[in-house]
Amino acid sequence: MTAPVVNIADLRFAWPGQPPLLDVKAFELAAGERLFLRGPSGSGKSTLLGLIAGVLETDQGSISVLGQDMTQLSGSRRDQVRADHLGVIFQLFNLVPYLSVVQNVILPCRFSKRRQSEVTAAGGADQEARRLLAQLGLEDPDLLARNVTDLSVGQQQRVAAARALIGNPSLIIADEPTSALDADTRDRFIGLLSAEAKKTNAALLFVSHDASLAKLFDRAIDLSEINAAAQLAGAV
Repeated sequence: MTAPVVNIADLRFAWPGQPPLLDVKAFELAAGERLFLRGPSGSGKSTLLGLIAGVLETDQGSISVLGQDMTQLSGSRRDQVRADHLGVIFQLFNLVPYLSVVQNVILPCRFSKRRQSEVTAAGGADQEARRLLAQLGLEDPDLLARNVTDLSVGQQQRVAAARALIGNPSLIIADEPTSALDADTRDRFIGLLSAEAKKTNAALLFVSHDASLAKLFDRAIDLSEINAAAQLAGAV
């Protein structure tokens, strides 16, 4: 049986001076699985993603990502795991303002030999970036040459998605990635995420407060179902 891509056990996290935000006894995400995680704003969804990605550190418990316990790794080692194996679509995009659209998409390959090798095998970083952008409806040559600050919010969101997908990551993490998209573009966007994940048997963890999207995924859970801290707060 294949080991899960993400395996969480006895996780606890609280911001300084605050009551526990996350208390997760167990959570697993399988290779190739497309999981929809829902919950209202402020429920800890983004914090959980930050812990899985190794951006934040736990108070206690373990978070295994692709067989490596992120809680036992140094900060630099967590950064390398993220660079090599994770495609993260941040809620605030985190695009580099002085780079063009294509340059932003290619950026992860500069920090990971594994991703650079993957795009080289696919015909080159520039070609792969343009393929992903075209799939998301961003194929106009004039648009691709612009700085990302000249794009609309919805266009920037799609650039962030292409950047996360380049280099065949093993785990794709998407934090409210469709908030600025219309319905048609949103469905196309989710379809691309799913198709790219399926090509390489990558796991997809998609977080949103929009419960109507759940039907597009293999499995859907509410964060409150696995977070004892939310259950305790609701009982008070």
